[in-house]
Amino acid sequence: MSEHNVYDMPVLIGFATLIDRLAKLYGEPAPLPVTEPFAMILWENVAYLANDAKRAEAFDELRTKVGLTPAAIRQAKDAVLLSIASKGIVPAGTVDKLRAASAIARDSFHDDLAPILDKPLPAAKKDLRKFPAIGEPAAEKILLFNQRFPILAMDSNALRVLVRIGYAPEHRNYSTTYKNMQRALAPQLPKDSKALIRAYQLLRQHGQELCKRNSPLCDQCPLRPDCAYFREIAASVVPS
Repeated sequence: MSEHNVYDMPVLIGFATLIDRLAKLYGEPAPLPVTEPFAMILWENVAYLANDAKRAEAFDELRTKVGLTPAAIRQAKDAVLLSIASKGIVPAGTVDKLRAASAIARDSFHDDLAPILDKPLPAAKKDLRKFPAIGEPAAEKILLFNQRFPILAMDSNALRVLVRIGYAPEHRNYSTTYKNMQRALAPQLPKDSKALIRAYQLLRQHGQELCKRNSPLCDQCPLRPDCAYFREIAASVVPS
């Protein structure tokens, strides 16, 4: 079943109510593990296609054995970085990305990314997107987590949840879906960065644990009465 058909049905749940229900289901999110911009860039790059547990393991090892500054990455031995990057796939490519991030920080920002946070939103995103693995969603995540701009940043898990609830249609182009979702939800969004960080974390967790890309666990989901995706499934079932 294609997800773009869910918009034949009205949205039954407001954004604030959705997030509060997710908090009731999962509990309040844990404090953020890291917010410093370069450290967040390292987090995105340290273990390619690793799950959260492996990524956290690699990141903690990088913090302990190498350090989280651009200079520390430049000074690290290849063998050490390669061992850390082996928590994900294509570790040699990961080492190249870590080295590239360090070089960009040095050459473009004098190893200090803090001034980026004080720039206007378009300029800040443009600077952050110079780094490996930092597209617009990741750039917005960095700015949100640093509480500079109250943006609805979303990873793919969060966006999938919101598409299935029915707030905005899925487009074949991911970026279009992402921007359409931000526009559709803009009237409902809080202006407080902390509230949006909470939303980011809870939506991401729900997409990972229940609202999975393949075989979502709808029977376990307390949102199903208000979920357009689930209502479409129910409507398609013909009683025998």
